Amino acid sequence: MMLIAAGWIAVLLLGGGILLDRTITSLVTRNFDNQLGYMLTAMVASAEISSDGEVYFNRPLGDQRFLEPNSGLYYQISGKGHEDYPSRSLWDRTLQVSTDHFDSQPHTFNADPFKGEPLRIMERTVILPGSDTRWTFVVAESRKELDDQIRQTRSILVYSFVVLGLGLMLMAALQTWYGLGPLRRVRLAIQRMRTTGENRVNEPLPLEVQPLVEELNGLLAHSVKQAEEARTHAGNLAHALKTPLTVVMNAATAKAPDLSDTVIREAAVMRRQVDHHLARARAVGRRAVGQARANVGESVEAVLRAVTVLYDQARFDLDGDRGATVAIERQDLDEILGNLIENAAKYGGGSVFVTIDPENDPQFCEIWVEDDGMGIPEEERIRIFDRGARLDTGKPGTGLGLAIVRDVAEIYGGSVTLEESEDLGGLLVRLRLPRAANLA
Repeated sequence: MMLIAAGWIAVLLLGGGILLDRTITSLVTRNFDNQLGYMLTAMVASAEISSDGEVYFNRPLGDQRFLEPNSGLYYQISGKGHEDYPSRSLWDRTLQVSTDHFDSQPHTFNADPFKGEPLRIMERTVILPGSDTRWTFVVAESRKELDDQIRQTRSILVYSFVVLGLGLMLMAALQTWYGLGPLRRVRLAIQRMRTTGENRVNEPLPLEVQPLVEELNGLLAHSVKQAEEARTHAGNLAHALKTPLTVVMNAATAKAPDLSDTVIREAAVMRRQVDHHLARARAVGRRAVGQARANVGESVEAVLRAVTVLYDQARFDLDGDRGATVAIERQDLDEILGNLIENAAKYGGGSVFVTIDPENDPQFCEIWVEDDGMGIPEEERIRIFDRGARLDTGKPGTGLGLAIVRDVAEIYGGSVTLEESEDLGGLLVRLRLPRAANLA
């Protein structure tokens, strides 16, 4: 920011300085030319033609420098066929004047007729009364005074602009340093937070950086939550694996005759536990990526095709808005629906009814999975979501299906509840998932 400000200040001051220099130089030169113009006018007004046809002044010019040799101020009147009428200040020198052209208006130019003495010359062609000759009136003055004025003005201009530029750069630097002060305070607050072990920035900061601090605190809270979830899941997995490992270890130590069956059974339990926690880990990872999107109808149809092969005696019905989309990865949605529909087919009476978006909620999409089985008593509907909880132990399973459904749904901001089906009389599972944003 300071380099950009310094660059712009330098460019603008340079451009402004060049423009101002040209303007002041033009004004000084014009003022100098105006003085020459006054003298030239006085010469024309004082000039007359003598009886012998030569030009002369009927009164002396007022500037004393015309009488001092080499004074730097000169005049000369020239006419074709006539002798030049010079000022005494020219002494033995002569201004080179061309009488071949006619300048009705004063004409000004620079010349160096005398070595080491550049002149500013103004000339004009006049026909005086009583003469047909074209008389060229010339007044010249040394450029030393003009050049000194321009040089002095430029020196003052450069000095002033350098001081102004340095002052502006210093002000820009101070403004940048002061303006970025809140960010330095944020950095120090984060440093203190890291050294003290706090998990949020509590120091009061200016309003300009408060939104940044709020987002930072939100990110820190999210990180703490994820770390806590990771610790919880690791602990749960370790606890879930501890019991099967203990059973296998005891059976192996006792050299039980059914050791192989025990190992196979407990390995299946451990594998299911690992699959459960891997599913949660995948869901958390995909949620962090964001922009998840899945079509509910396509997912339900894919699951129904797979479950129909396993339970070919059951009857499956699908109704509702098959074009509904939810903010969840397709793989996770397939796993949730697979658990729910497979449970309905396994524990139901043979009929499974899936309804997509019956409530038409603008924020959430509901998916109902109903069966005609025995249902679940109301007092057991909360406990059944615990890992390993099973009501019907006569059928194979690990009791992790509903736990996976609940955990994955909650990761994506959804929920799952159990009720009684009014149409089929069995269990009604209400799965609520947030709708996916409409794509522009």
